[in-house]
Amino acid sequence: MCVRIALLALSLASSGCLVRQSKYDAALAKNKQLSTDLAAAEQKQTDTAKKLTDAEAQEKTLGDTIADLQAKYGSLDATAKNKEAELGKVKGEQAASQQELAELRRQRDLAEKRIAAYKALQDKFRALVDTGKLQVVFRNGQMTLKLPSGILFPSGSADLSKDGKAALTEVVKILLQFKDRRFLVAGHTDNQPIKTAQFPNNWYLSTARANSVVQFMITQAFPATALAAAGYGEFDPVAKNDNEKDREQNRRIEIILVPNLEELPSLTGNTP
Repeated sequence: MCVRIALLALSLASSGCLVRQSKYDAALAKNKQLSTDLAAAEQKQTDTAKKLTDAEAQEKTLGDTIADLQAKYGSLDATAKNKEAELGKVKGEQAASQQELAELRRQRDLAEKRIAAYKALQDKFRALVDTGKLQVVFRNGQMTLKLPSGILFPSGSADLSKDGKAALTEVVKILLQFKDRRFLVAGHTDNQPIKTAQFPNNWYLSTARANSVVQFMITQAFPATALAAAGYGEFDPVAKNDNEKDREQNRRIEIILVPNLEELPSLTGNTP
C-alpha cells in the first residue's frame, strides 16, 4: 500500500514537471512568434515611413518642377507676347510703308499728269507766248495763264481795249478745249494807289478787271459755270514794286486752272 502511494506520488510529480515544461515551451514559442511579428510590424512601419518620406520628397521635387515649368512657361508666354507685339508693329510699319509708297506713286502720277498738261497747254498757246502776249507758268502749285494788264486795259480802266479783246479771243478759243475744267480769273495791280469815283482803291480796280474778263469769256461761249472772278489788289505781287518794270509785271490778269479734287493734297496732311 505504501509502495503504491509512493509510486503514485512519484508519477504525479513527474507529470507535473511535464505539464510545466510544455507550457514553458509553448510560451517561448509564442514569445518568439510575437517578437517576429513585432519585428515585422516595426519593419513595415519603417518601410511605410520611408515610403512616406520618399513620397514627400517626390512631391516636393514635383512641386519644384511644376514651379520651374510654370516660370519657364511664363517667360515663354511673355516672350511670345513680345514677339507678337513686335510682329504687329512690323506689320503695321509695313502697311504704313506700303501706303506711303502708294501715296508717293499717286503723287508722282499726278505730277506727271500736271507736267504733261502744262506742256500741252504751253504748246497750244505757243504763238501767244512767243509774241509776249501771254505766259504759261506754275504758281503756287497751279497752272496759270498770265496776261499783262497793259495789253488788256487802258491805264486806270476796267474796260477791255480792242487789242485786249483780240488777245482774249485767241485765249478763249484754246481754253474752250478745256471747258470741262474750272478757271479762276484773278486781277492784280501794282502798289500805286488809285482813288476815283469808280475805283476807291486797287481792290475795286483789280476785281472789276477780273469780272470784265469773265464777262467777255462768257460772250465767247465759255461756260459761266466753269468761271470765277477775284481781285487781289496790290497784295499778291510777283515782283518788287520799287521800279516801273517790276510794277508792270504786277499789273496783270491771271487765268488759273482750278485743280480737280484728285489733284488736291489729301486730307491726311500729305502734300503732293
